[in-house]
Amino acid sequence: MSDKNSNTSSKNNFIMQAGILAAAGIITRIIGLLYRSPLHSVIGDLGLGYYQQAYAYYTIILLISSYSIPSAISKVIAQKLAVKEYRNAHRIFYCAMGYVLIVGAIASLFLFFGAGLFVEETAIPVLRVFAPTIFVYGMLGVLRGYFQAHKSMAQTSVSQILEQIANAVVSIGAAYLLIVNVMGTMEYPADVEGQVERAVNGAMGSALGTSVGVLVALLFMLWIYGVNRGMILRRVKRDRHTGVDSYGSIIKMITLVVTPFILSTAINNLSSTVNTQIYTSIYPKMKELDTIAITANWGIFSGQALTISNIPVAFATAMAAAMIPTVAQAVAAKDVAGARNKISVAVKTTMVISIPCAVGLFVLAKPITNLLFPSNSEASLDFGAKMLMTLSLSVIFYALAALNSPILQGLGKVNTPIRNAGIALVIQTVAGLGLLFYTDLDLYSVAIANTLYSGIMCVLNQLSIRRAVGYKQEIWRTFVIPGLASVFMGAGAWVIYEILFMLTSSMLVSVIPAILVAILVYFVMMILMRGLTEQELRGFPKGYLLVKLAKKCRLMK
Repeated sequence: MSDKNSNTSSKNNFIMQAGILAAAGIITRIIGLLYRSPLHSVIGDLGLGYYQQAYAYYTIILLISSYSIPSAISKVIAQKLAVKEYRNAHRIFYCAMGYVLIVGAIASLFLFFGAGLFVEETAIPVLRVFAPTIFVYGMLGVLRGYFQAHKSMAQTSVSQILEQIANAVVSIGAAYLLIVNVMGTMEYPADVEGQVERAVNGAMGSALGTSVGVLVALLFMLWIYGVNRGMILRRVKRDRHTGVDSYGSIIKMITLVVTPFILSTAINNLSSTVNTQIYTSIYPKMKELDTIAITANWGIFSGQALTISNIPVAFATAMAAAMIPTVAQAVAAKDVAGARNKISVAVKTTMVISIPCAVGLFVLAKPITNLLFPSNSEASLDFGAKMLMTLSLSVIFYALAALNSPILQGLGKVNTPIRNAGIALVIQTVAGLGLLFYTDLDLYSVAIANTLYSGIMCVLNQLSIRRAVGYKQEIWRTFVIPGLASVFMGAGAWVIYEILFMLTSSMLVSVIPAILVAILVYFVMMILMRGLTEQELRGFPKGYLLVKLAKKCRLMK
């Protein structure tokens, strides 16, 4: 096989693996959105607000202890697999499992007994329900990272879908049962104290769903490992490398690799926690505002608008997971040109998807919010839609930042994303506080600060990659053409939606055809403007069908 064909196959393979993981990520987020509507009907805005408060702090402890494990483990194991050191790769797997068991246990106990350090008293029980999840997630993360290092994303993808299905079923069921058992009815109490008690019990049930989902995913991954264990051990037995890493050196290596991953991911996600603390705790005290109304607003912003805006970022996150072992192996083989090529392809693929998503969310913000959260009141729907419009630009920035941070880590620049995230966090916090306290923008201030954070991260990471490997992204077909095609797409979707809405007066009936038209218009415009070549199109999952469709419609020769 020629080098050219080999490179093309390699490029298509990592895009395909990213596509598999992205598809799973999008499916899980869609499931997450679909169950949020009935969950919202059960626990209400206030319950969602308490859940999101507790979830923000649970996430930070999870990030510090276990969340970065899949990326870090996939990187170090991929480096061993690149030189066929299968025995050392498996020893790393065992050491990583021991590491997360210890760290996860400490983090879970800290979160359970220290819940009062993070949230107000009413939300403490909700945060405590999350605590055991951290211990379980560490083991799940090691197993996912092990298979990702082998460039096999199917196991992780299926486990994510199973996790979200279990989460959805248990969240709704447990929330309903807790409210009925404690309150005796699903009716909303007239008194404030009763409303708070109902909301807290509903949020606890939803948090229990998160824990059960992670447990189901872990059991699946353990089963997958058990099925493959015989083959894995046979390969280890055939390994003829004489140099065997000691467990002490492996633990040291894992710590040195995992720590920067943890810090980078934690600072990246600290943005959300800082925003939660500023808006739900500091802001109402300084302005003497009603904390219950503030919590309900935060539930709409964080539980609805932010959740929707994060769906397109799933593809970038999946692409990053596929990129880490690929780039790490290229660096280990000293193939700088190969690393540059893969980075360029990954960035373009991410932009081709995230730019139209951002435009679509802006143009169809209200009907999309109504589609996913139909139980909203008219006031909540308008508010959630405006929040989503404000956040739409951040989709592009977050997608690129989510891709570039792991790329830098794969290149060995593990501290660079930490520095960049720290700079962006300081600027975001100052801007957010200034807008909150010196303007009347209220929650829009947080949305603007969130977009500013993602934009700064995106630019700093992109510049850092350029310095690291002499990489310069092609502009016209990566950013300009997708942007122009998205403008045509947005205009077409808006016209179709408005016409159908005038005829039917139904947002649900109008938005689905508008979305389908948007996809068709974008695809046609990208082909006509030569934004995608046949080879690039074939690199997408089921890309050969897209090529066949384009040729049948005479859009491509």
